[in-house]
Amino acid sequence: MTDAKREHWNEVYRTKAADSVSWYQPTPEPSLRALDELQLPATAALIDVGGGASSLVDRLIERGWSDLSVLDIAAPALEVAKARLRGEAARVDWVVADVTIWRPARHYDVWHDRAVFHFLTEPEQRLAYRNALEAGTAPGSVVIIATFAPDGPERCSGLPVQRYDAAALAAEFSSAFVLEREWREEHTTPAGGRQSFQWCVLRRR
Repeated sequence: MTDAKREHWNEVYRTKAADSVSWYQPTPEPSLRALDELQLPATAALIDVGGGASSLVDRLIERGWSDLSVLDIAAPALEVAKARLRGEAARVDWVVADVTIWRPARHYDVWHDRAVFHFLTEPEQRLAYRNALEAGTAPGSVVIIATFAPDGPERCSGLPVQRYDAAALAAEFSSAFVLEREWREEHTTPAGGRQSFQWCVLRRR
């Protein structure tokens, strides 16, 4: 299954420009706003799970963050980000992996996931994700996570998704995390469509 997923996402990034996919954001404002409100030091260790070609890592480097990792199943997506960053790319730990079978070798202060979790439509996939999350965090670590909201799309990039409101999303992680904040975002796609996202900030007990 992992091979099929990897090939699907590799093909997406081989055939589409990074700024044309539906999830593209010129500036990752919801993520940056959440980090600002948490008032974390720039030395905090952050991993962007499913970060792909996102510009979040660019913006964090500009802000002086020094311990950054980006994980994605699609190597071509990470190559887009590396090429954009040029020499700055060496400051980032790039991880090509399926998060549901990846085992972190360290703890992160911030686990950021904008729209990976909602692709995990089977309970065993979500359990595997939680196992990776719990292995990669420690008490006090923060999770910033976004999925499609209940009125968001039922599919993305040709794949089915699981939609969540704040209560349902927080419940997925309630064994180890406490919900601190939640909000909705209306994302505008490059084609002008509207997508409803649910965001949550959770903290590890």
